[in-house]
Amino acid sequence: MTSHIEPNAALVVIDVQTGFDDPYWGRRGNPAAEENIGRLISAWTATGRPIVRVRHESRSPGSPLAPGAPGQAFKPVVADLVPALDVVKSVHSSFHGSPDLHAWLTGAGVRQVVICGIQTNRCCETTARLAGDLGYDMLYALDATYTFDEGGLTAEQIMAVTAVNLDGHFGRVLTTDDLLSRSGELEPAL
Repeated sequence: MTSHIEPNAALVVIDVQTGFDDPYWGRRGNPAAEENIGRLISAWTATGRPIVRVRHESRSPGSPLAPGAPGQAFKPVVADLVPALDVVKSVHSSFHGSPDLHAWLTGAGVRQVVICGIQTNRCCETTARLAGDLGYDMLYALDATYTFDEGGLTAEQIMAVTAVNLDGHFGRVLTTDDLLSRSGELEPAL
């Protein structure tokens, strides 16, 4: 069962940057992630709900996501987006970036966030955990995220672990179809 979608629910789109296409990361999972991110962006745009776009600026020398690196560019699915807020961060949680996401959400009266982006088990999961801890109604669009094989686990196994970590503890884990099936609730915001 999916949650009610609030009229001002914020879609938080995390680190959808070209640097994650670099072979540096290894094999990725969920090739449909960008398509699902695009579907969510389309629904939020059509209904006038706020979208927050987050960019990661790595402090690690040589990272594809380092400031000034070509990998800082947004992927096409989010490149032309005009977000309600752009956040830049250098740590895992989008709540520890600039400008202050929590202050902006609070000021806008937003109490529900939908999380999507890259990486499932890093920046997306960390942001989702903090959103839950801060009292937001957190909805995690698992199939609108992806990650990479790591530590002897496949990307798919890591995604499954993230789902178990989050669902029922920090919020709800849903699919893009689950969220979009609430079409009656995705009416234009007043």
